[in-house]
Amino acid sequence: MGKFFYTFFLFSLAIFGQENNDTKALEVSFLHGNVIPHTKDLYHLQGHPDGLMVSFIKQTHGKDEWHSAYNFPDYGMYLEYQNFNNDFLGKVYAAGVLYNFYFLNRSLELKIAQGVGYATNPYDKIENSKNKAFGSTLMGNTIFGLFYKKENLMDKLGVQAGFLFTHFSNGRTKSPNSGVNSFFVNVGLNYDFSKNTTRIIDTTTVKKNFNEPLKYNFVLRSGYNESMVIGSGQYPFYHASFFVDKRFNRKSALQLGTELFLTNSFKDYIKYKSVAFPELNIDPNTDYKRVGIFTGYELFVNKISLEAQVGYYVYRPFKEDIAFYDRVGLKYHFTPKFFSSFSVKTHMFLAEALEFGVGVRL
Repeated sequence: MGKFFYTFFLFSLAIFGQENNDTKALEVSFLHGNVIPHTKDLYHLQGHPDGLMVSFIKQTHGKDEWHSAYNFPDYGMYLEYQNFNNDFLGKVYAAGVLYNFYFLNRSLELKIAQGVGYATNPYDKIENSKNKAFGSTLMGNTIFGLFYKKENLMDKLGVQAGFLFTHFSNGRTKSPNSGVNSFFVNVGLNYDFSKNTTRIIDTTTVKKNFNEPLKYNFVLRSGYNESMVIGSGQYPFYHASFFVDKRFNRKSALQLGTELFLTNSFKDYIKYKSVAFPELNIDPNTDYKRVGIFTGYELFVNKISLEAQVGYYVYRPFKEDIAFYDRVGLKYHFTPKFFSSFSVKTHMFLAEALEFGVGVRL
């Protein structure tokens, strides 16, 4: 009997002593692809860019609840180099943060990354007037990838191959800003720095009920941007939103709301159009304010969530853009009630603003 309790004691230590700490790994990917022109004035920027992407990742093993909820994803940071092989676009360097999500017994990897890029050859009125894609050296960088991945194929060394989509845009903080979309074929290697570890779902924790009643959200977003007229100047904007959300499980919530857009560059653009195009009979005092209604979806990961919204302007006296708009972004929840956000507001593929926001959820 004494030997039984001694063996049970050692077994208990082995089980409950496991911390399932995150481990480190590295991915190196080689890229080759095409620039995808999304407006007619970008066809001269087509090319076959090459690139390199290095991802420094932490592999999760069940230490936190969200690890097992999302099938033990990776998180970390990346560095990217992209040569557009186009004299007008030049090269870009980017860095940011990423998540890798896994499917099909961890053989399929979905990469989502967001960061900041640096362009070596932005628009210049004299030196590079053909680059209508981005008008500043600093830009936002968004990446989506889908790969077949095989880890530990030769000891700790593995391979991955698949497709990568990258987007560079300054969110029209400065014009021009058509942005650049590229589609790549990717092949690469991955290396696991850790010893073999076991991913464990902690069945001893009490599962939380994430189904919530309706919550009321107030968000103020701001920043600065420039109208489509190059050199017209940068102006602050203020976007105020109110929406109701309903979280119905661990990962998802739906949203429905309305918002007011006070975009000062839009006011300046109305005055410009009234003078530059008198044949359009535009009143320079036309109200620049816009009001929209929108529906949205929020994907909760941990304290970070991903947000996507589609809206329609119910009030816009000056009808320059299309009536529909969309927004994608990240939110960081400091507490269950207070959060910050970073998002891109666009009209289809044409960005209008990079928005930094704060909000409350009651």
